[in-house]
Amino acid sequence: MAEDERRYHSRMQRLKRLERLLPRPGTADAQCLDGARLLEILGDAYEAASPQARRRALQRDLETLVKEGRIQAVNPGGKPLRYRRLEEGLDDDALIWEYTLRQVKDLIAEAIPRRQLDRLWERLLHEIDTPVLTEQQLRVVSDTLRLQPVELYPDVLQAVITALAQHQALEVVYQNADGERSTPVIHPQALIQRGPIPYLFALKNDEDLVRLYALHRFAGARVREDQRVRKAEGFDLDRALAEGRVDFGQGELIDLEIRVRGYLTQLLLACPLSQGQRAEDEAEGAAFQMRIHARLPQTGQLLRWLLGAGDNLEVVRPEGLRRTVAEQARKMAAIY
Repeated sequence: MAEDERRYHSRMQRLKRLERLLPRPGTADAQCLDGARLLEILGDAYEAASPQARRRALQRDLETLVKEGRIQAVNPGGKPLRYRRLEEGLDDDALIWEYTLRQVKDLIAEAIPRRQLDRLWERLLHEIDTPVLTEQQLRVVSDTLRLQPVELYPDVLQAVITALAQHQALEVVYQNADGERSTPVIHPQALIQRGPIPYLFALKNDEDLVRLYALHRFAGARVREDQRVRKAEGFDLDRALAEGRVDFGQGELIDLEIRVRGYLTQLLLACPLSQGQRAEDEAEGAAFQMRIHARLPQTGQLLRWLLGAGDNLEVVRPEGLRRTVAEQARKMAAIY
């Protein structure tokens, strides 16, 4: 019976996920998704071994959603069939939309100067239904590897954001890394997006300790409309981030001195590490082209960036950071 319940729950979640992937009502037929594209995105959700079996399972799911009046085939009798939703889904909820816009703003902030970003953001907020540029005319491309975002149960994000917005407690089904489940009542304090994973700062049950929960560990979430949220005494999101609670703290300010060559030479001249950065040419015939001086926080982000530069960069000072980079390089070399 437990196995039957698991399969039923998995299929219900898969149907919700499939419905959520389809474009909203009114989307042009040519922009609607067909079965092949849906399988590219959702292939991992189907446990069948062969591609043919996965296609058949997807077709059954699509037929179910059509019969239930949740989606429609926009080109009946056409090949391939394309689908869109019949009703506004979770992603069209105002709170979810606001959260998504905030994520977009944080992403493009990495690539656009602040004054330009502010003007662009005003236009996004007031002209969102009339895009000025299409995706074939404008892209924001990250200069770092971005992992694919985690998959969340469809109802979880909406419940979390609703609980935060309405200052209500949240009852969750939490599954740890070993697959063990518990059902605590938690009191949301703040939601953050760290790379591809959203995290929730929250109090658990009657505890006073603020914990950090990864949202993809929530197998379910329900707003406790009868229970107001308990505020954590002295909790401040800016301070929590500055203290490195999610590995992106402010860090101690250091005077960094590095030597660079190759692509980093022009990159750091155009995009300084910090305000007040100084650059000096290295001597003729030296192993590196330029010496960079910058004052900035010593964080995990900085260390990962330094290591990612490979042999195009040498840390000169501070000595402690130089030793750390050297030790990490030795450990990496030992693997190979």
